[in-house]
Order: sequence, then C-alpha cells, then structure tokens
Amino acid sequence: MEKTFAIVKPNAVKKNCIGKIIAMAEDAGLKVVAARMQTLSNKEAEGFYAEHSQRPFFASLTKFMTSGPVLLMVLEGENGVEKWRKLMGATDPAKAAPGTIRKLYGDSIEANSTHGSESLTAANREVAFFFDK
Repeated sequence: MEKTFAIVKPNAVKKNCIGKIIAMAEDAGLKVVAARMQTLSNKEAEGFYAEHSQRPFFASLTKFMTSGPVLLMVLEGENGVEKWRKLMGATDPAKAAPGTIRKLYGDSIEANSTHGSESLTAANREVAFFFDK
C-alpha cells in the first residue's frame, strides 16, 4: 500500500464537490486515511509551493490557495500516487481526459480543483508538511 497527498482546492470546495471527489477516489480503490479542512495561511501556501517560488505564477497560485478552505488528505492504496494522478487528469482541465476530476471540476490550470503528489518522494514530503505521523 502506498500513501499519497491530495488537496481539494478552494474552487472545488466552493462548488461543493468534496464528496464527489472523495467518492471517485474511493471507487478507484483509494482510502482516505487522514483529512482535515483548513484555510491555508500565506506562509503555509508559500512553503508548500516553495519549489515554484521563482515562477511567474507563484503569487497568483498562493493567493488562490489561500482564498478559501481546502481539504487536505492522505490517500492510501495500491500504486496510490499513480492512481490518484491518473484520476485527477491533466493539469489543464481543457486538456484533461473525460471523466477525470480536473475535467469535471477544474476551471483553469491554476484552479484545477485538485493537487496530487507527483512522486512517492514528493508524497512523503507533502504528507509530512501538513500531517503528524
């Protein structure tokens, strides 16, 4: 079993899509093993997305991620990282496959409804950023 980190972003929370997104994860064989609602502080958003700090979209991304509550989750399942990434779909909702979370609930590349760890190494770091063991 592999753990991965996921965020239901502010736009999807505002659209009341949390239950639908969790149901999609569970239907795909992922189990929610930790979760909490929270509005990220600027410091948390900037720390979490620090790898993007020199990119032109950093300020707008952190502003968006602090604009309302998010659902932080640890998901677990066989090939959890890959399974969640496939379920989310492409970063750009316009290019995401039909039936993926981002295609269904994303609004733009930035407001794409969900975040997911890109690798097991990233998942371990991201889980530890928001959750105690």
